Amino acid sequence: MKQAAFMWMGVALMIATSLRAVAQLANPSPPPNAVSEVGIDQRLDEQIPLDLEFRDEQGNDVHLSDYFGSRPVIVSLVYYRCPMLCTQVLNGMVETFKTLSFTAGKEFEVVTVSIDPAEGPELARDKKEQYVKEYGRAGVARGWHFLTGGPSSISRLAQAVGFRYVYDPASKQFVHGAGIMVATPKGRLARYLYGIEYGARDLRFALMEAAQNKIGSPVDRILLLCYHYDPSTGKYGVMVSNLLKAGGIFSVLLLGGYMLVNFRRDRLRAQRGETVRTV
Repeated sequence: MKQAAFMWMGVALMIATSLRAVAQLANPSPPPNAVSEVGIDQRLDEQIPLDLEFRDEQGNDVHLSDYFGSRPVIVSLVYYRCPMLCTQVLNGMVETFKTLSFTAGKEFEVVTVSIDPAEGPELARDKKEQYVKEYGRAGVARGWHFLTGGPSSISRLAQAVGFRYVYDPASKQFVHGAGIMVATPKGRLARYLYGIEYGARDLRFALMEAAQNKIGSPVDRILLLCYHYDPSTGKYGVMVSNLLKAGGIFSVLLLGGYMLVNFRRDRLRAQRGETVRTV
């Protein structure tokens, strides 16, 4: 009996060890130094080097400056063969884009860059076709750009925007954070949004501020007064002082509108009274 019990315990131990090994192969752990080396550091108001050279989806040589100049630009760093996180970032971007009244190629540009120098235009083209189709709006193909490049350009861009990542040879994957950056038309970093889901309000406000309020409705601008960007969270929160200012502006507009309506009504009544006396 004891021998049989020991035998079954040995079999169970072998099975547990095998399952643990399979799990580690399926979900390899990042290298020990990844936690300290990976992250996204905010470089607010710093300049993106627009002279960096990349390749577009067709294999043409391009510079970042080709996508800056007239509109704010959303920048995302991913790699196209990423098995999980990058796909979630791109999915989160397109889902939020679909909720905005702004459209890529019209009010803003999107530049997605692969951090893997081994990836080429063919992969970029496939990703672009997938997400342009998912976006589903006319003209988006002219506003969302998927780029690949060499190690030097990728490294300089990542350092400029504060995107820290490491390559894990064991899993043959890049370990990196999740987030997107919003830059001004001149290429200065304006806002960071973290994670894989981006609030429509946060992204809308970020684009408006990066564009110096040249996009968005008057109501948007009043609402923006109520919120304050928090760099630690990459989100916009209510700011009481700005809320009071916005309330004061709204009250003045409301009072002015009320006075204007009453003035016009009194004038019409006076005109009708003159007409009656004349008859």
